[in-house]
Amino acid sequence: MKTADFDFDLPPDRIAEHPVRPRDAARLLEVGSTLRDFIVRDLPTLVQPGDLMVVNDTRVIPARLDGRRGEVAVEITLHKRLGEREWATFSKPGKRLKPGDTIVIADDFNAEVIAKDGMEVRLRFSAGGAELMEALHRHGRMPLPPYIRRKADEGDNADYQTVFAAREGAVAAPTAGLHFTPELLAALDERCVRRVPVTLHVGAGTFLPVKVDDIADHKMHSEWGEISAETAAAVNETRKAGGRIVSVGTTALRILETAGRPDGTLVPFSGDTDIFITPGYRFRIVDLLWTNFHLPKSTLFMLVCAFAGYDRMHAAYRHAIDTDYRFFSYGDASLLHRTDPT
Repeated sequence: MKTADFDFDLPPDRIAEHPVRPRDAARLLEVGSTLRDFIVRDLPTLVQPGDLMVVNDTRVIPARLDGRRGEVAVEITLHKRLGEREWATFSKPGKRLKPGDTIVIADDFNAEVIAKDGMEVRLRFSAGGAELMEALHRHGRMPLPPYIRRKADEGDNADYQTVFAAREGAVAAPTAGLHFTPELLAALDERCVRRVPVTLHVGAGTFLPVKVDDIADHKMHSEWGEISAETAAAVNETRKAGGRIVSVGTTALRILETAGRPDGTLVPFSGDTDIFITPGYRFRIVDLLWTNFHLPKSTLFMLVCAFAGYDRMHAAYRHAIDTDYRFFSYGDASLLHRTDPT
């Protein structure tokens, strides 16, 4: 298939700059055999007792830094951890950086350019481990996606973090989880819908555009993830009992499908995944997908087309645009029912 097959026209005013308050007041589009409009707090009526929700417990770090190389201002966005002190980054202006350059972020905090590879700039920081995390919290800011044109403010420190956030390491939020509130979780508990965590440290590469004409030529970014033995057992027990697996977000889905076996069982996992899901993929684990509305020509829109059907998702997005749904990270939600390829 061609990248152009996943394009659609999105009016700029549909891109959400801020989340709705409260979080569970956002709109919700259920995409099954028909399209049905709800709000997020209706979710407990759309799932069943015995279903299992899988959430991503990654926590976003303040991964955007401002520094200087001499007189040149440099903006750094961390992308993927490579070692105790080293990160792959997207640094602007990357063309003016070369190995050996030092970027000064603060009097006691800097980074050396180690290597460049296309858009990526590899940096070695003057601090490592816990000391590096402390420096990021002192000098960094939340890495809002590039389609949000404003600078991150104090409110984003909470808004761009899910209620499930526990393990630091993401440089972009698993945004499907942003809709959940303690009240919604309590209602799901009352509905007898269990929750288990996985971890996928979302990288900034999730926002990279697909630049090739044929999607088969696209090189997917890799991200680190982990599935515990306890979560794998819960998924397998649920499937055996006839319950459904509800993935909260494409990030949770990607790590689940990475570790899913052809017989439909899930095994524990720890490591990198670069799974790229496109139409024709046969899903092994996930039955329902809770997700936001994604960018045109993106790998995530390709994934939801694979999950719920190409024609169905194009129709769903047309409906969402025509009825003023809010798109992207701070936007509204959808609940997708899986459609297996024929």
